[in-house]
Amino acid sequence: MSGGRRAILRRGVLRAGVLIALGLSLLAGGSLRAEPARPFLAYHASWYEVAAGRAEETTLARLPGYLTHVALSFVKPDLIYQGGLDLSATGLQYPYSGAVLKEAIALLKARQPQLRVLLSVGGATYHGWDRLDEAALARLVRDLGADGVDIDFEPTDPRCVPVNGRVRCADDAFSIDIARRLRTALPRPHVISAAGWSVGAYGEGAFADAPPRSPWRGAMLALLRSPAAEGLDLVSIMSYDAGPSYRPDQAFRAYRAVWKGPLALGFAVLPPSNGGPRATIESTAATLSAVLADPKAGAMLYALRDVPPGPPGPDNPDYRSLATLICVTLDKPGCDVPMP
Repeated sequence: MSGGRRAILRRGVLRAGVLIALGLSLLAGGSLRAEPARPFLAYHASWYEVAAGRAEETTLARLPGYLTHVALSFVKPDLIYQGGLDLSATGLQYPYSGAVLKEAIALLKARQPQLRVLLSVGGATYHGWDRLDEAALARLVRDLGADGVDIDFEPTDPRCVPVNGRVRCADDAFSIDIARRLRTALPRPHVISAAGWSVGAYGEGAFADAPPRSPWRGAMLALLRSPAAEGLDLVSIMSYDAGPSYRPDQAFRAYRAVWKGPLALGFAVLPPSNGGPRATIESTAATLSAVLADPKAGAMLYALRDVPPGPPGPDNPDYRSLATLICVTLDKPGCDVPMP
């Protein structure tokens, strides 16, 4: 065989191999846009957003590119949404129309094409999970041009107890079903993230007695051990409001023991309501740095446009200061871009 024919054959084999790999990736449900190794997810509190008549006036459209995910909060699990960008019964509290929100998302993604926009479902106040309408939620995601959903399932009475070395919670099967149904309604490349309770991975093994005691100890274990976890792209830890004995780095290790994907350690802008330590500039940098030996460790911030009481400063940082500090600690580019 001549050299020219061999080169053509090699190119044909290489092209076929690339096409086969691409096809296998798609068949496996994989996204061509891999999730970032170091996530930085920030919640965008709709009730704090500024009123706007045009998309370019919203803070959402002007978010910096060092964020990897922004979670628009919050959508009701039992939302009513037929279409037409009518947000009135969705739970979102943006002070502008659904059409402006859609345009703001499009403008943000045009400026920051790597940033995923998620609709955060649930939270501390929306509990209609028994009437979850995943079809309406998927319709809203698609109509707005968002990239997926963030599951923020916070049961008021988790009833988690140890049984023969394993934690069992009243809503284990239910939480697994939520994740399964949402992934079915929003197949990849849509993104699905899940927010976990501060102590949600405690209660077993090396973390069986990790403080503090809480009814939510182990509340995420069943989901993260289940096949439904394969449908998750990111897990974040609500590692705040857990009391003075809580150690976020220890909670991170507990979650890592059962979840191998991107894992974001959460920080709150507002001071804790239970007397625990405040997230200062110094403590946030130290806490986040303590987990960065893990190549898939990142951060979550709750929430953008939250303003703590009292004068701002290193011991009482606002959301802008915390976002910049997290960006620098994660060694991301563009940390000098101001947060709107």
